[in-house]
Amino acid sequence: MTETLPTGTQTPGTQTPPAFPVPRECPFAPPERYAELRAAEPVSRVTLPTGKQPWIVTRYADVRALLADPRVSADIRHPNFPAMGIGEQEAGAKSRPFIRTDPPEHTRFRRMLQAEFTVKRIRDMRPAIQRTVDDLIDAMLDSGPPVDLVTAFANAVSTTTVLGLFGAPTDDIEFFRDVTRISGGRTSSAEEVGAALASLFRMLDGLITAREQAPGDDLLSKLVVNHLRAGVVTRHELLSAIGITIVAGRETTTSMIALGTLLLLRHPEKLARLRAEPELMPAAVEELLRILSVADSIPLRVAAADIDLDGTRIREGDGIIALLAAADHDPEVFPDPQRLDLDRVNRHHVAFGYGVHQCIGQNLARLELEIAIGTLIRRIPDLRLAGAFDDLEYKNDAATFGIEAMQVTW
Repeated sequence: MTETLPTGTQTPGTQTPPAFPVPRECPFAPPERYAELRAAEPVSRVTLPTGKQPWIVTRYADVRALLADPRVSADIRHPNFPAMGIGEQEAGAKSRPFIRTDPPEHTRFRRMLQAEFTVKRIRDMRPAIQRTVDDLIDAMLDSGPPVDLVTAFANAVSTTTVLGLFGAPTDDIEFFRDVTRISGGRTSSAEEVGAALASLFRMLDGLITAREQAPGDDLLSKLVVNHLRAGVVTRHELLSAIGITIVAGRETTTSMIALGTLLLLRHPEKLARLRAEPELMPAAVEELLRILSVADSIPLRVAAADIDLDGTRIREGDGIIALLAAADHDPEVFPDPQRLDLDRVNRHHVAFGYGVHQCIGQNLARLELEIAIGTLIRRIPDLRLAGAFDDLEYKNDAATFGIEAMQVTW
């Protein structure tokens, strides 16, 4: 007898699934195709640039269920891991970033970092972040418009903050931007990604040596003293953990500061309200995170067992991509999802992922966004685009969606 497969299950020899990823038609919303799939085929096959054919998941409930399911693996070494970058899997299998590992290995690294990312620890960073933001705005005002907000502000805020956490020098923040651009680029080869990460690891290795000789009170010193010296982690493991924390932390926050500001500039009535009611900034940050969902396709998984999801059977060994932007625009959960609603009651978005791999730096990201955007719109009340909105270029070929450059004036 022939087994009857659940709806949506595909067998070898069927038509080639459509290409993925799909570029956004609007920078403030996921691709329109997501809504079509969410309504008609919420768990469906796609074809990646690598030729692999994983499943994509588009409904909010399914995304949360999948990311909380112990039957899925984040191990990048799996043959069917749905890496979208050409060199991503090969380089990742060598560097072993902890976000691409499973428990108990993942748990070991997460516990190592968790104590430094508590709400209280992050709250204590507010004065330092505020000084950074004010200094950067001072420099913008002194230089005069036009200014590229991505380079002069968004990237500088996020990179300076995460480097400060580790006590790393901030005299060449563009170096970190270049590393991220290459390592997170979907067209970068394994050799290019490996070279970019090697340059980062060399720099970090020098910092580790310095902390071994003279520890301070920064996070890197604590990791060296409490974990490297104690033999809890190897030097390579520590380099990988620090590297992915810096790269992931700075890129997503850079994108959110720039795109969040752009979205608010397109809604002057919201800007006016935020200036009049600055206490609304935390709510605004949550809504911006939900709408923009810049880490849309970061949650890459492989089924470790057969999983039935929304009428579709995902076979053991199949790759899966949980689409965060699709989930965060699910109208069943967020009515009128593309509307920027500062009074939205439901703030349980998945912009930071969900489950055991949920972003460890989410509290820091929230604080950075609140301070950076809130201070910017207060101190430069006549901030506006220096060029045409339609001329802006976006990073559709990067792991994190973002904006290339954004000239502003006042």
